[in-house]
Amino acid sequence: MGKATVIPFGPHHPVLPEPIHVDLVVQDEHVVEALPQIGFIHRGLERLVQTKDYNQFIYVAERICGICAFGHSLGYAETVERLMGVEVPKRAEYLRVIWHELSRIHSHLLWMGLAADAFGFESLFMHCWRLRERVLDIFEKTTGGRVIMSVNRVGGVARDIDRGQFDHILTVLEGIKGEYGQILNTFLNNGSVRNRLAGIGHISHEDAKALGMLGPFGRASNVAYDVRSLGIGAYGDLGDFDMVLSKDGDCYARTEVRGKEVLQSIEIIKEMIARIPDGDILVPVKGSPADGAEACSAVEQPRGECYYYAKGNGTKYLERMRMRTPTSMNLGGMAKALAGCDLADVNMIILTIDPCISCSER
Repeated sequence: MGKATVIPFGPHHPVLPEPIHVDLVVQDEHVVEALPQIGFIHRGLERLVQTKDYNQFIYVAERICGICAFGHSLGYAETVERLMGVEVPKRAEYLRVIWHELSRIHSHLLWMGLAADAFGFESLFMHCWRLRERVLDIFEKTTGGRVIMSVNRVGGVARDIDRGQFDHILTVLEGIKGEYGQILNTFLNNGSVRNRLAGIGHISHEDAKALGMLGPFGRASNVAYDVRSLGIGAYGDLGDFDMVLSKDGDCYARTEVRGKEVLQSIEIIKEMIARIPDGDILVPVKGSPADGAEACSAVEQPRGECYYYAKGNGTKYLERMRMRTPTSMNLGGMAKALAGCDLADVNMIILTIDPCISCSER
């Protein structure tokens, strides 16, 4: 065995969309240990909640992360609604699910494009992002924003979607679904892609469960947990929810799960549009959270469960707002997957676990 060497990976690297630093302890081109470090873009957003009233902070929550923007404003709104005992109109719950699943599609397509670019498949990268642009166009048509949509409110949503827009969404999604099949087939069946991903960065079911891995990364190791299956909000009207699972736990399995979840989200949106009820989209919310009142909620973000906690103090300013993001839980799994891999595979392992640093460093 050769002498152990510490090789710094990041915080700036062509394969990393956000800054994260990993100290790689390497022997003979094999990673013995990986030590992640974060803290490069901390912004103090959880402290900011004490300076904005509970209606103002929803705009800050949406800026925690540009990819998971809608999900963060949704999780914050649901937490404050529970804190104050607000019952959201059913139509608003359906609209939230539609926008949230569109956000999941946009996030997964963005990631698949980055993955394709990382292993040199430039044409595949451009096709993924071309389809993603169509989802962003839907956001712009229905909310006025392509990334920050600003439609969630405490008590519902600020914008409605009319029948003509629903028909447009269905048409666009059918077009995406038709073209996406070929893209997914390339990811899952192309020999070059499979050789680059299969058998690399393995995380066993036992390790994933013990480390608390969430989202597609846990489900790729057969951890059957998805907040959507708990039936929160309009998700409860879906009936049986079939999670996308894999037993392999490697980079290929993580790619497969995220790839198939795009098709799953399309079907969820179609069902929501078919079943959405008429009615109000926003109820007026008055007063302030009670002193000492506490509430929590969870949202299945594209990368996994994001958990929110809020505490009131009798004023319009919250005493505390805490968010536990999926990346916070998945970093331990990333370190586990890196231990024992070849140095050349580090970038693909980190990319398939896809840490969101903006979410983690609030």
